[in-house]
Amino acid sequence: MSVRYAILGAGLMGRLLGLTLAREGHAVEVYERGGPDASSSAAHVAAAMLAPLAESVEAEPLIVDLGHASLARWPELLDSLPSPVFFQQNGTVIVWHSQDRDQAAQFGRRLHRHDDQLPPEHRARELTGAEIAALEPGLGQRFPRGLYLPKEGQLDNRALLAALGAALAEAGVSVHWQTEASPEEVRADWIIDCRGLGAKPDWRALRGVRGEVVRVQAPEVNLTRPVRLLHPRYPLYIAPKPDGVYVIGATQIESEDLSPASVRSALELLSALYSVHPTFGEARILEMVSQCRPALPDNRPEIRWDGGRLIQINGLYRHGYLIAPAMLDVAMGLIHRLNHSTEALAGWAASQPWASLYTVKEAA
Repeated sequence: MSVRYAILGAGLMGRLLGLTLAREGHAVEVYERGGPDASSSAAHVAAAMLAPLAESVEAEPLIVDLGHASLARWPELLDSLPSPVFFQQNGTVIVWHSQDRDQAAQFGRRLHRHDDQLPPEHRARELTGAEIAALEPGLGQRFPRGLYLPKEGQLDNRALLAALGAALAEAGVSVHWQTEASPEEVRADWIIDCRGLGAKPDWRALRGVRGEVVRVQAPEVNLTRPVRLLHPRYPLYIAPKPDGVYVIGATQIESEDLSPASVRSALELLSALYSVHPTFGEARILEMVSQCRPALPDNRPEIRWDGGRLIQINGLYRHGYLIAPAMLDVAMGLIHRLNHSTEALAGWAASQPWASLYTVKEAA
């Protein structure tokens, strides 16, 4: 049975859901206040690192579990797209300067507390300076100690958004670009709200968490996998993308301010980058942008059904690419159930994997 869906927001989740529903044979319309490049969304700015073990140091087990499940799903999702998307699973190297070794020891202890839940090949491994240089010759012997997280990955977020946009068109999805719409303004059997912070008028608990990201071109650096620098003030991540481009970020500020980055933030971030690899001093700054990630009070994602025809998906916070495939599967489980029956839905939701993601109301 074909069902009409309206999706609000064409960020990462909106595109994934729209494509999945269209490929199941449903009629799908998408409404997006921005353009096809998603430049106004958090998905456009992100580094798109797929690093559940690295996130386990701060994130709760739910996020880590979603991250591991998503990392296994990404290759299948990417293979189904009409154009190739850069994806690698070469692990993450974590380094620190000698004055920050106490912080590194604490970080390592937090990582190793998850060893019992991981197969040996997934566990964090301590590195000597020579082993760091063997994994990343570009880092040389600058760091005497490090950590290696062998199964972590990353992808090219902008290539993915473009490929998803092309796949939507190929699947016959009608996308209304430059069109801001609320749930009250569209007509469909089901409305799925994926607007991120744009949904704040309908979900008051949402807040924005500001992040600042730099993209540079440094073809002479030659890092082959993401590198994280531990630091008490500005822990830094460096994600190498195709064509000598690197995405660098560190800041996380409780603010919905979308003004340009401050001079202080720029100096701290670029100084930390230079300390990892002096050749970055010759890099060309392609852009320095700020964006706000949508977060709920507990920093967990949530999928809500209002008892009528509205489903809301939000609160992916800084974990959008990390958990998106698993969130897609959870959302599709709810959608399939609603199409089948709305009876005893709360009991059904409580029995599902990651049940805490669901908030459902019984149909009137």
